[in-house]
Amino acid sequence: MATLMQKIKDIEDEMARTQKNKATAHHLGLLKAKLAKLRRDLLEPPSKGGGGAGEGFDVTKSGDARVGLVGFPSVGKSTLLNKLTGTFSEVASYEFTTLTCIPGVIVYRGAKIQLLDLPGIIEGAKDGKGRGRQVISTARTCNCILIVLDAIKPITHKRLIEKELEGFGIRLNKEPPNLTFRKKDKGGINFTSTVTNTHLDLDTVKAICSEYRIHNADITLRFDATADDLIDVIEGSRIYMPCIYVVNKIDQITLEELEILDKLPHYCPVSAHLEWNLDGLLEKIWEYLNLTRIYTKPKGMNPDYEDPVILSSKTRTVEDFCERIHKDFIKQFKYALVWGSSAKHKPQRVGKEHLLEDEDVVQIIKKV
Repeated sequence: MATLMQKIKDIEDEMARTQKNKATAHHLGLLKAKLAKLRRDLLEPPSKGGGGAGEGFDVTKSGDARVGLVGFPSVGKSTLLNKLTGTFSEVASYEFTTLTCIPGVIVYRGAKIQLLDLPGIIEGAKDGKGRGRQVISTARTCNCILIVLDAIKPITHKRLIEKELEGFGIRLNKEPPNLTFRKKDKGGINFTSTVTNTHLDLDTVKAICSEYRIHNADITLRFDATADDLIDVIEGSRIYMPCIYVVNKIDQITLEELEILDKLPHYCPVSAHLEWNLDGLLEKIWEYLNLTRIYTKPKGMNPDYEDPVILSSKTRTVEDFCERIHKDFIKQFKYALVWGSSAKHKPQRVGKEHLLEDEDVVQIIKKV
């Protein structure tokens, strides 16, 4: 482990020393690829048989979505969990009060959202310091991350946490890169682009691929990609998730400072202790999770508006709806009747490929 850490530090130092220009782009691309590989080895040490990898905190996934609270020690994560969910997580004014992962559940607009209070992370978590590796391994399983920041402490905390999460392959508030990478058996590296490239050229791409021992591949860019984007696609283990920066303890700053914070993107100022703006935070979590509520309607009865079926915005066809109720349900599916904004007329008879919208009412007709 120490040698891995040393190698990572050497590469980071060399990258810091290297000037960024066209002549060094190829060299920097190579260093970035080496760094990504070393980070991966640090995260997933090659197993030598025996027991499984003892990573992450063992918390059963429950509810419709999972939200993780990440932040430095003593910024108010446990207080926030207590106020939002009513779950007790020990609160004290000293650092590292929470030593394990404590789950709580919020019921909001009919959806059950699991909230995880993760222990405080310290700088260098991505290199295995503290319990950083378990904290961030658990954070990878969440649908949305809340980075809790202290309003009194400087904004540098935000950058440090982002750096730790980036080091673990979590990309915050980003879309997956719009580039195609396909391995093949022969023909060398074929590099095409539909836009003008300012960051990547054929030599850099070949250097990055050779670092991964890939000598035959088709790579197509549809935007001005950087070396980091290409490495992310080759690695393939990156997770893209929404993130909200929760600025806690706003009762201790001036109104002028609060107005400055308000202009920043993805921010939500709160005071967990005084319960200020917790409704606004829940509203924002709902918006970032992008969930779809579907109401069921048994034949000859009124729709059940109390207990909606919750689908994610990426999987919201009638087939996904049936799978969510029961996995054998789709075998008896004949057609569905849909009322709501996704229907052209009320009710509309649809097949299993139909895309549902938020607050649609669905009645499933089974085969006789």
